[in-house]
Formats: sequence, structure tokens, C-alpha cells
Amino acid sequence: MGFYTPVRPQSTQWDALNAEEKEVIRVVIDVFDGMRVGDSATVKRHFYPESSANTAYMTKEGARELKIDDLNNWFNAIGKPHDQLWDERIWDYEVRMDGNLAAVWVRYAFYLDQNFHHCGVDALHLAYDGYGWRIFHLADTRQTAGCEIPPHIADGATY
Repeated sequence: MGFYTPVRPQSTQWDALNAEEKEVIRVVIDVFDGMRVGDSATVKRHFYPESSANTAYMTKEGARELKIDDLNNWFNAIGKPHDQLWDERIWDYEVRMDGNLAAVWVRYAFYLDQNFHHCGVDALHLAYDGYGWRIFHLADTRQTAGCEIPPHIADGATY
């Protein structure tokens, strides 16, 4: 398994967030840090039990598709030993909030060890459960071309 180097979130974006928005982004960061080290328990604790997930993508023929994902399969895969580091690096995050609802839109690039695999957007919905923010829906897009990855992300920064 490879290694990762956690870094401070992008300072200009991070500094523009209020304290509650930072709490929400910290959940997202913790999920991907947990995935990176193969800690499915850390990842899973940030999700409501009945959470849902989807992937929106384009087929090779150019058709738009929506796949319904099973988060339990993802949690189980994270916890199983794998030969390569799963490294989802995020940037350009946006948080929208209203009361007990938060939405996060963040760009990402996924690497297997140091090798680029795909990129896209993660869109997450979170609610406050009385103790902290938890994810109840995760959707993503995936593509292998046309990715505009910032240099610090391509060089290994995780966010």
C-alpha cells in the first residue's frame, strides 16, 4: 500500500468558510482520509444507515446514465486489503446550508497509488443528527478525459 500526506485545506477557500461550513467539509475530508488508509469504520460512521449513492456518467456511446450504487459494497471494499492506495483528492469545494441541511459540491481526482484513474464531481447531502453532520446521499460523476486538475493535486496534495 502507498502513502499519503495530509495537508491543510486550500487556505483561500478554507478561510472563506464559516465554522459550521468547516465542520461539514471536515466530514468529507475525513471520509476520503479514511478511504485512503482503508478504514471502513471511519468512513461508515459519517453516513446515515439508510444512505444512498449514485453515479452519473456518459457511456462510451455518449448516452447519459445513472447508476444506483450500494454503499455497503463500497464500505466493504474500503476495508479489504488492496494492492494499491485509493486516493481521492478534492478541491474547489462549495458548501450550501439551510438549517439542518447541507450540500457539498467538490471536484475530485481519483488515483490508484500515484496513477491517475478518473475525475469528476462529488455531490453530497448531509444533515445534523444532534451530534454532528452525517451524509445521507452521495452522488458523483466520473470521466477519464477533460480533467483540469490543479498542479498541487496532481503533485499529491489530498485537498
